[in-house]
Amino acid sequence: MKTLIKNGRVLDPAHQIDANLDVLAVDGKIAQIAAGIELPDAETIDAGGLLVVPGLIDIHVHLRDPGYEYKEDIVSGTRAAAAGGFAAVACMPNTNPINDNKAVTTYIRQKAAAEGQVRVYPVGSITKGLKGESLAEFGDLQAAGCVAVSDDGRPVTSGEIMRRALEYARSFQLPVISHAEDLSLVGDGVMNEGFVATQLGLRGIPWVAEDAAVARDVLLAEFTGARLHIAHVSTRGAVEIIRAAQRRGVPVTAETAPHYFTLTDEAVRGYDTHAKMNPPLRGAADVQAIRDGLADGTLSVIATDHAPHHVDEKNVEFNLALNGIVGLETALPLTLRLVEEGVLTLTEAIARLTIGPARALGLPGGTLEVGRAADITLVDPTCKWTLDPARLLSRSKNTPFGGWQLKGAAALTMVDGRVVYQR
Repeated sequence: MKTLIKNGRVLDPAHQIDANLDVLAVDGKIAQIAAGIELPDAETIDAGGLLVVPGLIDIHVHLRDPGYEYKEDIVSGTRAAAAGGFAAVACMPNTNPINDNKAVTTYIRQKAAAEGQVRVYPVGSITKGLKGESLAEFGDLQAAGCVAVSDDGRPVTSGEIMRRALEYARSFQLPVISHAEDLSLVGDGVMNEGFVATQLGLRGIPWVAEDAAVARDVLLAEFTGARLHIAHVSTRGAVEIIRAAQRRGVPVTAETAPHYFTLTDEAVRGYDTHAKMNPPLRGAADVQAIRDGLADGTLSVIATDHAPHHVDEKNVEFNLALNGIVGLETALPLTLRLVEEGVLTLTEAIARLTIGPARALGLPGGTLEVGRAADITLVDPTCKWTLDPARLLSRSKNTPFGGWQLKGAAALTMVDGRVVYQR
């Protein structure tokens, strides 16, 4: 099978490519990137006016499968991913049963291979049952296909357990993904502690709940020499801690999500449960710090923390609503807004969605290098559209961006040279 993508602007941050070139895929692999490729027997895709970039990678997704398929499953979640331009996702372990063993990992991989639209990389749990008490069998999880370990959704509260997890993971070269949160400081908080929370009469979560946990885990990574990845960074202090650690040579990477560089806690006004997430939306100074962290590379990854919930789990009192929003189908245009606003260059924006996440978890994608799998996304940077939650391909519709005017969208997503989505 031969596919020739012609007339596009090829952008591959991993190899500093930004030029009008053609891309040839043969039998699912990238065979050639050059100007003026002619191959009459190839299926030709005209990419005029489009960006041709490595297939986007989201390393923080909740597919809810197994156990919570009424919110999302591997089929609907990967369909939404493909529509968002993502050729690969890493799914978190807080399913039911928890992905803390070989059997659950195998189920996820087999279902994804049989029914999924994009690559699915399972993330195993750090502790058995996400209870924070005893470590899962990292060797078994890695052998079954896990690419990292995390107790995402809950922090590992014990410093001793986290230390042992980092030491254990280091022996397998497995990244440890930290959900950094000090629960004793969170208490009964449901949104960012500050002026808005006071006005709304809602209990607040102070920034120090995140910063203290990030500081602990960064120091433990420095102590153990293990690979650490900090999930969903939302505070100015966390960015500063991570930046300082990276300058010291600590093997730590970090991500943020589009809602943390787009929205502030002002979005909670009206008690909008679609603006309830964990960590919570912060203040304007934090948003600026997140943008600065993306610009200087402290935050090398943009991930969605795609967290689908049924309407009945959001259509309740703010205190009772579950945390999280869907993000796979909005991440690309929200990231491109940073380019229009001068926060990132186009190359930097694409890097945060491709080679950044690939390097953070040691995944084999994120580049258009010849010989690699033909995971390719065609992006229409000028496409203007209005987000209608009802039209999202995700099974759940919990987004705070309903009605927003967005610019930029995936025109086509390809995995192994096979088109899995076309707008």
